[in-house]
Amino acid sequence: MTVPAQRDPRQPGHPRDGELAGAWRLVSFHDVGEQGRTGEGPLGPDPRGLLIYTEDGHVSVSMMRTGAGPAPGFMGYAGRWHRRGNRVVHRIEVTPRQDWIGTEQTREAELDGDRLVLHAETTVDGQRRRRVLTWRRI
Repeated sequence: MTVPAQRDPRQPGHPRDGELAGAWRLVSFHDVGEQGRTGEGPLGPDPRGLLIYTEDGHVSVSMMRTGAGPAPGFMGYAGRWHRRGNRVVHRIEVTPRQDWIGTEQTREAELDGDRLVLHAETTVDGQRRRRVLTWRRI
């Protein structure tokens, strides 16, 4: 019988099955431009958020701006999730954004102890951006 190798929890890496289940608090949310320049994310310099993954494959994410700003102050959705290699796929079922319903949002995932970093590619004002969201397990 072959026993799968255990990942050293002290070393960052891609999450394995079961490691994402639980609740996570947003630590930071920023954008990285095509030239590698880091900038404020769409929810300002100090966003708050909660991400919940259940073991049976449900996901819920709610994020908000903590101060006044030009863009909408809330982002959120719920649906189902699964892993695909080093990525997490969110299949969105409920959201105020009608164009996201029924879509899959794919995030590159890196887990380091109680810290989860999700990376997503997007286009903002015609410019490619990499969104970087850092979460801490609660």
